[in-house]
Amino acid sequence: MMAGKIAILSDAVADQIAAGEVVERPASVVKELVENAIDAGATHITVELEQGGKKRIVVRDDGSGMGRDDAILALERHATSKISAAQDLVGVPTLGFRGEALPSIASVSRFALSTSDGDGEGTEITVAGGRINDVSPVARQRGTSVTVHGLFYNTPARRKFLRSVSSETRASHDVVATLALAHPDVGFELVLDARPRFHVPPGQTPEERLTAIWGHDLAGTLVPIHHAIGAFKVDGFAQRPADASPSGRRTLLLINGRPFKDAFLIRAAEAGYRAAIHPGDRPSLCLSVTTDPQGVDVNVHPAKREVRFRDRFGVERAVEEAVRLALGELVAAASVGSWRPLPGATHAEGGVPGGGASLFAPIEGPRPDGSPSDSGVEDDAPRTGFAAVPLMQIFDTYICYEAPDGFVIVDQHAAHERVIYERVMADLAGADPMSQRLLLPITVELTDEELDVVESHRDLLTRIGFEVEGFGGRSVIISATPSPHRRFDAMKCFQEMVADLARGRFGGWSNQLERFAATYGCRAAVKAGQRLDESEMRELLLRLFETELPPHDVHGRATIVQLPKEELERRFGRR
Repeated sequence: MMAGKIAILSDAVADQIAAGEVVERPASVVKELVENAIDAGATHITVELEQGGKKRIVVRDDGSGMGRDDAILALERHATSKISAAQDLVGVPTLGFRGEALPSIASVSRFALSTSDGDGEGTEITVAGGRINDVSPVARQRGTSVTVHGLFYNTPARRKFLRSVSSETRASHDVVATLALAHPDVGFELVLDARPRFHVPPGQTPEERLTAIWGHDLAGTLVPIHHAIGAFKVDGFAQRPADASPSGRRTLLLINGRPFKDAFLIRAAEAGYRAAIHPGDRPSLCLSVTTDPQGVDVNVHPAKREVRFRDRFGVERAVEEAVRLALGELVAAASVGSWRPLPGATHAEGGVPGGGASLFAPIEGPRPDGSPSDSGVEDDAPRTGFAAVPLMQIFDTYICYEAPDGFVIVDQHAAHERVIYERVMADLAGADPMSQRLLLPITVELTDEELDVVESHRDLLTRIGFEVEGFGGRSVIISATPSPHRRFDAMKCFQEMVADLARGRFGGWSNQLERFAATYGCRAAVKAGQRLDESEMRELLLRLFETELPPHDVHGRATIVQLPKEELERRFGRR
């Protein structure tokens, strides 16, 4: 009888295969060992690397440690103190829980474990390629030290795929920095090739730890977030729109204290900026989400980098709303220091101060019968205004006024963009498109690609107010446009939107509407170089400070700049 083709692998080979899921590179080893130290209640953790961890990795902690029997058992696969039954996986509070890290690391390295649970005696175990060579007593303090030599020494195929020393060093540095940010109560020290890289003490506040890890310059561009929305509490920091850039961003996501990756949550956070940043800019974000652990599954990825939410829509909504609210509070954020709305008189009833029709009356669209007018100038509700404060326009572009603590300068075009954008977004949320039939329809010549886009996106164009029909060849005729403002260039707006669609620049539905609103605002807003009378300036400022994000226009540029009184006094030698 012929021997079968299928054979059971040896334990050593099986361990090396399993290690491939957990241990990808030195940074994976650092992550698993540091997480074990945190789970053990350590207050200080030291990580030492030689040659990026390719030669040697040491992780020391002052946690609870282990006795002899537990230390030996910890090197067996699926041996753990953190769960005991399948139901414990739901809502597991510890960073580690599978019992795979130590045996996986030991199977592909020369491994040494030294530990003590605090009774004065410790245990030292040496392992090579998964085989225990020696178990001996050792005198040591409470805590654990793990040393890993020659990672992947017995799996040459794995070792040759390691990257350069600098790349591996950077990856391990990022792991330690991430865990240090997630646990400001724990002290961390990172030593690279016998040179200290960073050291942060235990017991820091989140703000102190963020500054220590990300640096003063970046930390100074962040505003705090503290909002509870539904079943989720969102804390952390978001970068000011004016400081976001296409490169150099940093992000950190935590769920119940656990670092994880989630591109959709990052997009939700960016959606909270609501066109307050330039297209292509990516703000730095540090967000900690707290919720019922029963609603989060952390056992979905071998390296625990991803999690699954029971209420995915709820957490994305909470993150987006928390960021939006935090940016809306820039008025009061001490870190901004760039502007502050004027206190004082309410808006005069019955019209714009100074009389006359307002250039900045809200953009009117069709409204359901019986809906209240929102013209703004006849609103009976008292609102903060500028009736008692002298205003001045300089260069026919900037509106200036004196505030209690400085001199404020407002860019009239950027401010009007923000006002129009938010009003249009509010109206687009309604069921009916804002549209007005033209007395003289507009004919537009398109490319073949743009004509295809118009045909395939006719419903979208109708939804935002454009009525478009073919006119022969590559021409289309526009018989209705979104509610026109006297400064709105309907043809340019239509052409820009069709070109964007042809290039595939629109993402989801919400993004399409935001892009339209931003385009509309840019075309309709008052331009730089146009003189405004005093009543128009007052009305514009009033409406600007009623928006959600007064400090920024739809491109992320500043609308308001303040020259502090202290700066003036310093420049004139009074300080």
